[in-house]
Amino acid sequence: MKEIVFPGLGLELNINSVAINIGSINFYWYAILIVSAFIIGIIFCKKDDGKYNIKFENILELMIILIPISIISARIYFILFKLDYYLQNPIEIFDIRNGGLAIYGGIIGAVIAIVIYCKKKKIPILDMTDYLVPYLALGQAIGRWGNFFNAEAYGTETTNIFRMGIIENGRYIEVHPTFLYESICNLIIFITLYLLRNKRKYKGEITYLYLALYGIVRAIVEGLRTDSLMLGNFRISQVLSIVLFVIFTIILIFKELKYKKERNRNKNEKNKNEI
Repeated sequence: MKEIVFPGLGLELNINSVAINIGSINFYWYAILIVSAFIIGIIFCKKDDGKYNIKFENILELMIILIPISIISARIYFILFKLDYYLQNPIEIFDIRNGGLAIYGGIIGAVIAIVIYCKKKKIPILDMTDYLVPYLALGQAIGRWGNFFNAEAYGTETTNIFRMGIIENGRYIEVHPTFLYESICNLIIFITLYLLRNKRKYKGEITYLYLALYGIVRAIVEGLRTDSLMLGNFRISQVLSIVLFVIFTIILIFKELKYKKERNRNKNEKNKNEI
């Protein structure tokens, strides 16, 4: 049991990383929230059956390969950037009860699964990713609360109203609740993409927008964290996030200009035909 307080909000909470204990078997909040995120995402996908000409049964088939590949790749990505530790503690490689899944690793695995499946089923890849990314953002918003129950993924010390008080190495400190920042931002991204998904102007628009929005959110939040995966002196997730933001913002601008140009051309041709 851990005590976490939010002094600025007047909250005092006692949390436990274990949600349910049945005999010698522990069910952790981290795992429950990840599973819940997948289930909620699938429920939303069922509601979108037929969108972009993708059937719900295709989503279920895809999930069979996407879920295990994403989890495995998320774990591998995390381990690679803490390789010295895991080489000394190899038994912990398979222990994810206390976290250790990197979202970018999961996304890489998901992309691999989607490409393989869509190529086999002859489904346009960008249609599939546009279908799924709103619920990826929702899943991230839910999954971040697993970090809360593990009392991890927090930031540097702060005095802002949302500060979170924890005990670290026997010392009480008040830190940025970065899990909360990212969860709220991901929820906003989900709502934005969900509302826009029926108004997309071209294949890939929802996917590109997700990558640009999540890129800037993660770049900012990652800069506050104290547990970043490092590559030399660089926070690897922050660097990757900035790259994604820049690339996909440029793509969105280019696509928008191209769309407006084509729309104006079609409008002019229509006017000429009417004359």
